[in-house]
Amino acid sequence: MKTIVELVSELKSRNLVLPIWIEGSRLKILNQLKLPFKEEIYSLERVEDLAQAIKQMNIRGSGAIGICGAYGVYLAALLEKGNINKIVEAGTILKSTRPTAVNLMKTVDEMLLALKGSEADVLDRLEAKAVEILERQLQFEYELGANGAALIEDGDTVMTHCHSGALGGSGYGGRALSVIRAAHELGKNIHVLTCETRPYLQGARITAYELRKFGIPHTLITDSMSGFFMSQGKIKKVVVGSDRVAGNGDLANKIGTYMHALAAKANNVPFYTATSSHTIDFSIKKGTDIEVEMREGREVTSLNGQPIAPEGTQALYPSFDITPNELITGIITEKGVIPTPFSQNLLRVGKL
Repeated sequence: MKTIVELVSELKSRNLVLPIWIEGSRLKILNQLKLPFKEEIYSLERVEDLAQAIKQMNIRGSGAIGICGAYGVYLAALLEKGNINKIVEAGTILKSTRPTAVNLMKTVDEMLLALKGSEADVLDRLEAKAVEILERQLQFEYELGANGAALIEDGDTVMTHCHSGALGGSGYGGRALSVIRAAHELGKNIHVLTCETRPYLQGARITAYELRKFGIPHTLITDSMSGFFMSQGKIKKVVVGSDRVAGNGDLANKIGTYMHALAAKANNVPFYTATSSHTIDFSIKKGTDIEVEMREGREVTSLNGQPIAPEGTQALYPSFDITPNELITGIITEKGVIPTPFSQNLLRVGKL
């Protein structure tokens, strides 16, 4: 059986950008709030520290926080010496951090299922399950990247929103950037327009950081510019990530995604979401049933701790919005590109 230590060593030897890894009994994360100007590594000793890092957006992205579920439960098993009640408690803490993204919940549940059996070898079972999840998630990124790259033509300008890349996934390209990176590695001459993505500026700070690291030509635009550039014919495809896909294909993704999808529809620009099948939630029939995380208004009225609005200004911050399935051209997964009608075709994917 491959150990987590062996797997981490193997992953570090590849051209990956790891968002989280384990060293001894500590978790290490690259603090995404400090990018692109500082590559600061946080060392986390407790599951509560990891939960706080997720809540505070030090680590974010549906794939990455799904991986946090595997590492977090395994860390709890190490610290609590296999105490099953304490491990389950840790899983509950992790699942409470971000209610919209389903990957974290599914991964924690998958890890907790591995508790069934003898207490004598619970650590070994959890380690084996964590390794399995980590390897699977990375393989998903390679496969969905290859499937999506087939949709990208030489000379395309592709727009993406927020950050759905290596640091939001397993280290290769997450969701949307797996598609873009795979197309670039095939030698396709592409250019990326990345939306800055208020209020945390993930597109400006992290997507641009990764595109530069991978050598992919790109240009930064504000969120409100997408409709203009689509109307000018300057955007050929839109590829975004996903935090949850409902059973009918409705998409929960970073706030602003719905606006871009409407502009794409109005200008006949193909609009795709890239996701793993793990993110499809068949327990949710339609997007309006997805709980949208509401974050604090101060995250809108300030930037990096500095006020950008008059004192006392009230603000709203739904972290995600729901894009109806009729605005989506296709759903890119590791099992292929799923076309409409999604209610039927996603079910077939679930059975593969």
